[in-house]
Amino acid sequence: MHNITNRAAAVLFDMDGVLIDSNEVIERAWREAADMYGKTISEDEIIKHIHGQPGPHTIRALFSDLPLVDQQKVQAHIIHVENTASYNPIPGVSELITALDAAGVRVGIVTSGWREKIDRVTAMLQVQSCISVIVERDDVSRGKPFPDPYLLAAERLDLPAEKTIVFEDSKSGVTSAVAAGAFCVGIGGVELIPCGARLAIPDFTGVEVISRLDGNTAISFCPDHILIIDKKDMSQASE
Repeated sequence: MHNITNRAAAVLFDMDGVLIDSNEVIERAWREAADMYGKTISEDEIIKHIHGQPGPHTIRALFSDLPLVDQQKVQAHIIHVENTASYNPIPGVSELITALDAAGVRVGIVTSGWREKIDRVTAMLQVQSCISVIVERDDVSRGKPFPDPYLLAAERLDLPAEKTIVFEDSKSGVTSAVAAGAFCVGIGGVELIPCGARLAIPDFTGVEVISRLDGNTAISFCPDHILIIDKKDMSQASE
């Protein structure tokens, strides 16, 4: 077993691609918006300017030639589609959040999404009461890949960002978490490792929260990694 001792006191989750499988919905929404104005969006543009990026960035990058009123119509279409679509949860994520909360570990959500969607997702996962902090798109002027969202989450938790564990699925999200100083676990493939993720897992299947004999809490990843959350850091953060 490969142990990675991390002096952490809180765990932060991105939303799209980490809490819910939303890639197909998001891509469809932006392509529909592009079709409205005779545009096409390439796979490269999806990777660079859509996944893990706040909506205003995507509009600036792909729709900046449109009048402001049409840019607002694009944004309204994206919000409508994402707020009304059905999503599947990422396997195991509800169970992990519930177990972390039961162990006294504070949990947060840091996303480029907006509050209406966040509230809908947490209700769907039945984890509303487990969430200690939420950072949404309008809370920061610079979104991912800048560190600002994760720095703000840590500030609201009264913690240094270095004492947080982050789950992210996009390159921009991983870059944001790592730049803030967090220990980042990638949800997806090994392509997230060069961005700074310390390890990568496909989803949360088999991830367990374990109470250790020394009083600390451990997050066990299959097959060979453990992250230890220091009880002392948890208690100091809650004081």
